[in-house]
Amino acid sequence: MRVYYDSDADLGLIKGKKVAVVGYGSQGFGHAHNLRDSGVAEVVVALKEGSRSRERASRAGFTVMAPAEAAAWADVVMVLIPDELQADLYREALAPHLKQQAALMFAHGFNIHYRLIEPRPDLDVMMVAPKGPGHLVRSEYLRGAGVPCLLAVHQDSTGSAHELALSYAAAIGGGRAGIIETTFRDEVETDLFGEQVVLCGGLCALIKAGYETLVEAGYPPEMAYFECVHEVKLIVDLIYEGGLANMRYSISNTAEYGDYTRGPRVIGEAARAEMRRILKEIQDGSFAREWVLENKAGQTRFKTLRRLEAAHELEKVGERLRAMMPWLAEKQLVAGTKDD
Repeated sequence: MRVYYDSDADLGLIKGKKVAVVGYGSQGFGHAHNLRDSGVAEVVVALKEGSRSRERASRAGFTVMAPAEAAAWADVVMVLIPDELQADLYREALAPHLKQQAALMFAHGFNIHYRLIEPRPDLDVMMVAPKGPGHLVRSEYLRGAGVPCLLAVHQDSTGSAHELALSYAAAIGGGRAGIIETTFRDEVETDLFGEQVVLCGGLCALIKAGYETLVEAGYPPEMAYFECVHEVKLIVDLIYEGGLANMRYSISNTAEYGDYTRGPRVIGEAARAEMRRILKEIQDGSFAREWVLENKAGQTRFKTLRRLEAAHELEKVGERLRAMMPWLAEKQLVAGTKDD
């Protein structure tokens, strides 16, 4: 595995480019601000007409352009809108207007890897993917640190795609922590697997199952919430800081013994077999096709699932208990709405 740092990057490469950041949500905000603060003089934010983010970007001092206008203007276009919107954006607004031998960049390889976007052959196509949300990309930059980034080159028309991507990654702070070279395939498949099996799908399903088991057994919902939801952060923070060993050092011997002896009963061979099936669906494109079809159908199932999950008793209990802990709101990471 090759890792690069600031000393390996020529920041002058990206400073000499016109950069369009498409999207001003979490990642778009972090990228645009960090690029500007790193000395990239010409940074614009590209947003569709009617976007709720247009006024916010303008107030921050950025020129806001329509995506087609930005594509015609820019040397580097970083696409930071949701995966399901990128293919239409490329086809309708970017491909007809991008300069010859411009750089087209992504922070996630989904659309390139699954060939939902097939870039013009004259373009450089790269990925710079911070391994953290946009607010962290920004806050770490401001304190003089950075979030590690993944870097990959899909298409190198000019012969300098790698060097330019490295310069971009350094400009958003990645070179301070480490820029890891990878491929679009490895980034996409490991990212989707981690989200579905552990970070989002697996964790949320485990939390709900634990909560429901306690409530069904007659325990107070509030107790179930504290044990199966609230305290997850305490454990995750310990793992984040020093791995599983650090967490196990910090908990009681009783908890540690229960970890070793009961955890594998919950996540046993049946769960591992299902993990392998999920990985196969990611590798062969089945999940990507399912998600594309879901979006073509207007996200009917997705929106239904979102609504049902939001109505779960766990959410109501949690809202009531969090109101007893006002300090949580002081460190709130999201505002409750999604920007485009």
